[in-house]
Amino acid sequence: MKKITLSADETLIEAAHARAREEQTTLNEQFRRWLTVYVHQRDRALQYDAAISELRGKLRVGESPSREGMSER
Repeated sequence: MKKITLSADETLIEAAHARAREEQTTLNEQFRRWLTVYVHQRDRALQYDAAISELRGKLRVGESPSREGMSER
């Protein structure tokens, strides 16, 4: 793993340390999780956009059946 140095407000860091202790984890672990989510959010957004583009024109969305209509079936 590569080490990096970050800076943040001291009060936030103290609060983050306290929360990490409560959650029985570390700030390093939380940062690694955040970094993974941060990187993959873009990938998921691109996949979503591609899926929507592919489905555009193939699906027709109509009105949802009413409660009465569902009872008649």
